Amino acid sequence: MGQLFLLMFLALGGGAVAGSVKVINQGNEALVERLGSYNKKLEPGLNFVFPFLDKIVYQETIREKVLDIPPQKCITRDNVGIEVDAVVYWRIVDMEKAWYKVENLQSAMVNLVLTQIRSEMGQLELDQTFTARSQINELLLRDLDIATDPWGVKVTRVELRDIIPSQAVRESMELQMSAERRRRAAILTSEGDREAAVNSARGKADAQVLEAEARQKAVILQAEAEQKAIVLKAQAERQQQVLKAQAIAESAEIIAQKINTNPSAHQAVEVLFALGYLDMGATIGKSDSSKVMFMDPRSIPATFEGIRSIVSDSQADSNQLFSGQVPGVNNNRAG
Repeated sequence: MGQLFLLMFLALGGGAVAGSVKVINQGNEALVERLGSYNKKLEPGLNFVFPFLDKIVYQETIREKVLDIPPQKCITRDNVGIEVDAVVYWRIVDMEKAWYKVENLQSAMVNLVLTQIRSEMGQLELDQTFTARSQINELLLRDLDIATDPWGVKVTRVELRDIIPSQAVRESMELQMSAERRRRAAILTSEGDREAAVNSARGKADAQVLEAEARQKAVILQAEAEQKAIVLKAQAERQQQVLKAQAIAESAEIIAQKINTNPSAHQAVEVLFALGYLDMGATIGKSDSSKVMFMDPRSIPATFEGIRSIVSDSQADSNQLFSGQVPGVNNNRAG
């Protein structure tokens, strides 16, 4: 009997010792109650409790967890029905509050998130729910973090996943988007036509300016060409007159030499003057302002005699000129 009691004592003692040793994994914490009241919190690692007196009532991870919020129906400010679901990232920062301040922490958080989503969506219109998603996430994060602080919970992130309008709203939105696309296409087409018309008008204006400038340059070049032609023609006529004068002077010098050397050359000079007179009449007859000149054949000898006398007088004056004596002028110089 003594051995039986010893074995029972050893068994009870071993069970008590085994029950007093608690190992908490890394990332977890546990709450211990003694005789129904909170005693202490067990940290990760090896911990000891009093057997039969202490009891672990709650053990949970302090790592970040994901809370999946199911789709729910919401009404926007413009009375449009939508379905919204979300994802909440959270973790326990105070294990004692998470156990003693709220019952069924996860269910409480789901209901709180659903309520906050309905509240935020009711303050926005339908178009704002699509364009202001990041602002909605920030508002939900702030409100949920404040609301869950008494529960020892830290909400780190809130993300709206899907915002799904009803079928009727989706159809009306598609019609609206189609009308908006048609309107934009019409605006782009009209702007393209306007730009094309403006470019065409500018092109025509530029072409007219270029054409006017080209005509102006052509007129200037033509005037310059005519001016150069007139100058060249005048220079050519002047040069021709100079050459003609030089030829007359040389011929006169030759005639004077012949007259001085040959006294009978006066008759040849008279004939030359007469021929020149006849050539002059032929030239006058060929001009545009030609005149008809009638001459009696019987008066031709008399005409020649008149020309001969004129030539004789001219020849005498020429002889005096070539000899250095000018008629009517005293050629004797003093000294």
